[in-house]
Amino acid sequence: MGRLAGRVMLLSGWMRALTAFVAGLFGVLALQPYGFFAALFVSFTLLTWLIDGASGDPDAGFVRRLAPAFRIGWCFGFGYFVGSLWWLGNAMLVDADEYAWAVPLAVLGLPAFLALYYGFAVALARLFWSDGVGRLFMLAAAFGIAEWLRSVLFTGFPWNAVAYGAMPIPLLMQAVRPIGVLCMNVLAVFVFAAPALLWTGRGKRIGLSLAAFILALQVGYGFYALRVLPEASDTGVTVRLVQPSIDQATKWDDANRTAIFEKHLALSAAPPSGQKRPDVIVWPETSIPFILTDNPDALSRIAEVLDDDQVLIAGAVRTEDAGAGREPRYYNSIYAIDGTGQILGAADKVHLVPFGEYMPFEDLMNSWGVAAVASLPGGFSAARSHELLKLPSGRSFYPLICYEAIFPYEIAPTAFSTDALLNVTNDAWFGDTPGPRQHFHQAQVRAVETGLPLIRAANTGISAVVDAKGRVVLGLPYDASGFVDATIPGKNAAFHDNMSQNLRFWALVAIFFGIGAISRNGFIRRAN
Repeated sequence: MGRLAGRVMLLSGWMRALTAFVAGLFGVLALQPYGFFAALFVSFTLLTWLIDGASGDPDAGFVRRLAPAFRIGWCFGFGYFVGSLWWLGNAMLVDADEYAWAVPLAVLGLPAFLALYYGFAVALARLFWSDGVGRLFMLAAAFGIAEWLRSVLFTGFPWNAVAYGAMPIPLLMQAVRPIGVLCMNVLAVFVFAAPALLWTGRGKRIGLSLAAFILALQVGYGFYALRVLPEASDTGVTVRLVQPSIDQATKWDDANRTAIFEKHLALSAAPPSGQKRPDVIVWPETSIPFILTDNPDALSRIAEVLDDDQVLIAGAVRTEDAGAGREPRYYNSIYAIDGTGQILGAADKVHLVPFGEYMPFEDLMNSWGVAAVASLPGGFSAARSHELLKLPSGRSFYPLICYEAIFPYEIAPTAFSTDALLNVTNDAWFGDTPGPRQHFHQAQVRAVETGLPLIRAANTGISAVVDAKGRVVLGLPYDASGFVDATIPGKNAAFHDNMSQNLRFWALVAIFFGIGAISRNGFIRRAN
């Protein structure tokens, strides 16, 4: 293996770029639906050796000296994101006549952009690189910063952060609760890159021992959380998740709207699968295929199906008057409707999908004939903050519409006063691909991270009730049409909010950078 490490370091030209690409691509096996987290040990070990050999001309300028490292990081990221996000192209084929031209942008363009973050991470790490264990500390800290930037810049897109590859099952998810996913990114990269020390660099015993200790802590805390910590008491509230499995290509066809609405009603009215009739019924994102407030007969039909003390929570497009001479505002929303057909409340989506629900630089794009995929006049509008959905029983839910569930910082402090996270989504855009499985997995991690159970209704799946430790209580597989009734589990005490999570993250990054700098300056030399 030492010979292999040397060969990898000495690669040049297209072979170096291809190896970096394949290393990133192989790491995708750690993500859902595969969950082979050991793949990232191979990926980051190869990446570390490639960085070892990515030295620029010492007489060149600052940028040119770091260019070889940046290229390695970009190629690694390009492979990782192409392999894990190719399914986005499926959304462009739902209306192929209109958007097929955009498939290369979704499959290659977005990964090429996201790979810039990993290029930055590798260049930053190389700037402080050493020949010992310190380089792993630098690589981990730099990737942590890159993943943080990816979650906040340009509205953010932290999909498939490295940490998710380290948490394929609930046992390995538990550690995210005390430290958060941002810290998990840093620690995961360090652990995954540690095998590189077996054949190259000083500080072998320190690095491998620390990596083994971190991994043992993750597994040990997982056993402790799942087997020793007390289980939260069930809320006693029964929820029905309706999964109609409507084909996205026909969802907004005028001829199908009534049939789609009636299918949701029929699934809601079916006899309970257990002893108890559901207290709350949840439909997926945009499940009502028309403007609800323009169709009072629809509210009457809902009232006919619900018992007086039942509540329906349904995704719908909500409109709001914008004033004379202006197009109305449209919101991607959730309605809560009682058994008399009265709307109890609504919550609007805060974090919209760029190019999906709104068009950046809209005037310019429109002049080129480009519209958002989920096109409405002016696109969707974003709410300023998350509004809790409060029910007559006194229970409340914290709504996360569609991909809002992938953002740790979307969880405001008010969430911890609620009974559960409520995620409604429509992943039919992406077909039977890894996309819906990755989305569900990241929503699972939000449940563990917050200590709140998750109620998730998806048009084509995966719909499930997940407890506060990330375990699926009951659910429906992808593309199954039906419903599931389950009691909402209890919640755990709040561990941290976004501010404390960020403080932990930046403290960890500072520590890792500090250790890397000390190592680089020669203080860790004799531990072999």
